[in-house]
This record gives sequence, structure tokens and C-alpha cells, in this order.
Amino acid sequence: MTKVALFPGSFDPLTNGHLDTIERAAKLFDQLVIAVATNTSKKSLFSATEKTDLIQQAVSHLANVSVIEHTSGLTVDLAKKIGADAMIRGLRNLQDFEYETNIAAMNKTQDKEIETVFLMAAEKHRFLSSSLIKEVAFFGGDISELVPYHVNAAVKSKYAGD
Repeated sequence: MTKVALFPGSFDPLTNGHLDTIERAAKLFDQLVIAVATNTSKKSLFSATEKTDLIQQAVSHLANVSVIEHTSGLTVDLAKKIGADAMIRGLRNLQDFEYETNIAAMNKTQDKEIETVFLMAAEKHRFLSSSLIKEVAFFGGDISELVPYHVNAAVKSKYAGD
């Protein structure tokens, strides 16, 4: 039986921490679907299409990973629709744990069959967040070691006004 996992997120932008979680999850499941969602409570740097393209470039070396846009509805409903057995969530710290366990519990009320699998961030990525990346980049800081090469170029281009 094929095991499918869904990794939803806004990925604005994709960080090396996200990529590490994707690579590790891809080893655990037969198929991993990355769902690019729009976080309505935050101002996005990239459009959903731009984020999808950037992620597809970053995961092109992973044959069992695909990327889709998730534009509306509950993530748990998307998981059901694609036949996912689990949803992947990355945890960096205690705040992530508290937030994500509440979401996992709510998702269980919607579908008892879909599990949430938490993957702890690698030590070197625990401080990373897309919001922090954007702030540092906005003020001209160096994010080249924190995001994939092509994401760094895209972020720089956005803030340069290209």
C-alpha cells in the first residue's frame, strides 16, 4: 500500500529548514505532496504560483515529491482529497509544538484517519522562519546560507524592485 503525506505551508519563502523537512519526509513516505497555501494573516512576498515554481526547483532531485497550490478550504479536506495518510509538520521550538498540536487535534475532529507527523527541525535550522528571512533580506542582510540559491536570487530580486 502506498503511503502518501501532505506537507502544507505558506513557504514564503522556502527556507533550508523547510527543504530539510521535505527531504526527510520524502524518505518516510512513498509520495510527499507539498501544498502551497496562502496565509491570509500575513503579507506575502511571493504569489502562490511563484512559490510553487521556487519549491519545484528546490525539490527537483526528489522523485517522490510533488508541489500543488492550495487556494481554499480546510487543509484536512485537501489531505482527504489526495488520499494522504498523514500531514507533515515541522517543529522548531516549544511555541511551534503548542501551535501545531492544537491544529493536529482540530484536524482529528474533522478526519480521525489522517495522522499528523511532527519532524523536529535540525539544530542548525531551528531559528529559521520565513518572516525572519524576509526581514533580514529587506534590510540588505545576507540570507544566502539560509535558503536555496535560486530562492536567494528571487528574494533579492523582489526587494530590488525587479
